[in-house]
Amino acid sequence: MKTTTKRVAAAVFGATLAATGIATTTVVAAPAASASVSAARANAGKHVLLLSVDGLHQSDLDQYVKAHPQSALAALVARGTSYTNAQTPIPSDSFPGMVAQVTGGNPGTTGVYYDDTWNRALLPAGTTDCASATPGAEVSYTENADLNQNALDAGQGLAGLPNSILQLSGDAKALMDPKQLPVDPSTCTPVYPNQYLKVNTVFEVAKQTGLRTAWSDKHPAYQILSGPSGTGVDDYFTPEINSSAAIAGFTGDWTKDNAATALYDSYKVQAVLNEIGGKDHSGTQSTGEPAVFGMNFQAVSTAQKLPTSDGLAGGYLADGVTPGPLLSRALDGVDAAVGKITAAVAQSHDAKKTTIILSAKHGQSPTDPAALKRVDDGPVIAGLNAAWRAAGHTGDLVAFSTDDDVMQLWFSVHTQEAADFAKTYLLANSASGNGISGAGLTVSSSGLATVYAGSEVADFFHTAKSDERIPDIFGIVQHGVVYTGGTSKIAEHGGADAQDRHVPLVVASGTEHKAETVTSTVETTQIAPTILRELGLNVNDLQAVKIEGTKVLPRS
Repeated sequence: MKTTTKRVAAAVFGATLAATGIATTTVVAAPAASASVSAARANAGKHVLLLSVDGLHQSDLDQYVKAHPQSALAALVARGTSYTNAQTPIPSDSFPGMVAQVTGGNPGTTGVYYDDTWNRALLPAGTTDCASATPGAEVSYTENADLNQNALDAGQGLAGLPNSILQLSGDAKALMDPKQLPVDPSTCTPVYPNQYLKVNTVFEVAKQTGLRTAWSDKHPAYQILSGPSGTGVDDYFTPEINSSAAIAGFTGDWTKDNAATALYDSYKVQAVLNEIGGKDHSGTQSTGEPAVFGMNFQAVSTAQKLPTSDGLAGGYLADGVTPGPLLSRALDGVDAAVGKITAAVAQSHDAKKTTIILSAKHGQSPTDPAALKRVDDGPVIAGLNAAWRAAGHTGDLVAFSTDDDVMQLWFSVHTQEAADFAKTYLLANSASGNGISGAGLTVSSSGLATVYAGSEVADFFHTAKSDERIPDIFGIVQHGVVYTGGTSKIAEHGGADAQDRHVPLVVASGTEHKAETVTSTVETTQIAPTILRELGLNVNDLQAVKIEGTKVLPRS
């Protein structure tokens, strides 16, 4: 039987955060963030709070605001500029999606294609004899990089979890195990996430002018946001979402029960409230409100992906538009949390100088239950390897794969010939799967609509053909295809589907009550230069902005 913690979580954010057992901090007027003399005049008291509601579609926000005109989300839209045709990068994964928002760059520029990839130039994790090691390594900036991926504190060793989680170290790098990281052959040292990023971030630009920064996310590997310098974020809060939630009375990790995910999100909400109040994430140290800070929400995403949770059906109703009961509850929870956050900002003496940006790292697809086609990618890859050997080659062709509602394959033989062979095979063969009811079905072309092979992948991502990070195959799935075994998921993200990419984007500056709508297509990469504009900083200090010519979000 689950503990009372579960029953508290089921209320999502409707009750006070104190009900979770975490001590709250009274929001008081925060002192101005410390700033260097050169930045003091332009930036004193200015703040940007970035909120990512993972999985949220623009259609979800539209529907919620219409149905709940008195909600916190409606109030935010009513005083902000809504960009109703905002698109995430491809692939629509959390890692490149978040990196895009704070660098202004797409994967070909940032070098970040997914959170779990392969690199042909790096050495495997744990390598110590770099002189004789063979290049080619998995780059896993997921829970696998933690000191202890099964612990909410990622292995810090806190007593009294989960209620002590706000005591988590603000140094995300210290929560990662270097033995789990790929190794640079030139230095024979582990490559931390920030070192893997090719361009700088808004956090680094802010830090260069003496401003304070903070960020809350789902893995310590989001240390990548500190940028190449490694110093961009002053205060991280990164409880491990894929750790065991048994400490709170749940089964599985924090994503397997939507009430657990909501409880998990509440910890990050409290961290942000503490920061708005001029404290660090723990609420124990007076630091001043950060100039750039924020968090991501996960409860909407898990409510879209779980078939059922807490006796409620996940995903959308049969019309493919209306949120089902579990997703409705999750949206209510996020709205309540946003209400707490905006109320805290309103109490701050810096409210008129605070910009809140609401968006999402990614959406989710399919929303229409009838469109779901779950395909186990294992047999597809096994068939490709068998065909490769039958053609007279030795060993398996596929060295590594990452498949969600996208197919990414890295090969043991990195040639155009091998890539073309795989493309032909994948498009010529069908695959087996199941639909929303669990009944079997067959999909053509391995479930793929378009396959980019070899040099075509480089052209797609606007990068060099010698880029050691890009996959040999990048496959865009047919709508509704999710590569997963069994029936545990009803939606996924990571690809190029319109439902993965069409996310909300609202920029609400200060306390002005003027709703505006921009219907032209924008990209979430444009959030980064917009953050710098709001702080009065030079947008061209972002390297990706100069490389790609990323524009500040337009005003209507």
